[in-house]
Amino acid sequence: MAKKIAKRLQALQAKVDSQKIYDVQSGVSAVKSLASAKFDETVEVALRLGVDPRHADQMIRGAVVLPHGTGKKVRVAVFAKGVKADEAKNAGADVVGADDLADEIKNGNINFDIVIATPDMMALVGKVGRILGPKGLMPNPKTGTVTMDVAKAVSNAKSGQVNFRVDKKGIIHAPIGKVSFAEDKIRDNMLELVRAINKLKPTSAKGKYIRSSSLSLTMSPAIKLDSQELMDMK
Repeated sequence: MAKKIAKRLQALQAKVDSQKIYDVQSGVSAVKSLASAKFDETVEVALRLGVDPRHADQMIRGAVVLPHGTGKKVRVAVFAKGVKADEAKNAGADVVGADDLADEIKNGNINFDIVIATPDMMALVGKVGRILGPKGLMPNPKTGTVTMDVAKAVSNAKSGQVNFRVDKKGIIHAPIGKVSFAEDKIRDNMLELVRAINKLKPTSAKGKYIRSSSLSLTMSPAIKLDSQELMDMK
């Protein structure tokens, strides 16, 4: 199986000009042509930013609702009580609870992709933070997942909200749809994501904000993009 995958990647690599820089439209077309898996591969964008995540003011983190969604069915868990719990359920949350939800998490029952919490629940959420944190599930005000408006947060999550943050190397990886999406939908999703990231450029960041960028599929090599075109997206 490993040899088969390696062979496929080599064949795909041969189709990619590693020196070429693509504009967004051409890049989307090129990456779609690399689809080779038997499943609907995810299209991912990678942006290397000119920031130092060790500085708090340069830790780029946020969320954006993609206009055409991600193509993935998202399961949402909400920490809330009373009226807010009812609002979350009515909005379509898959799991709603408080102490009982925390117990489920402690027991390893984590069958959801996003966790939302009302502010008053954060002390409780903190008790399972060591479990949620490493999985990227910890609620955070910057991503709109710590909020009193749980109905809107659930709706956003179900509609294709993507949470993003730079890693230690200053790179953001984010899904922007499926390879089965039409080219214009992938492009629209990418533009929405890039605009959100551009708005978060810290004043302390020096030099080019987007140093390099690329598009890839789950099982494909990367297509290099014109980073200047992305930085010009407002």
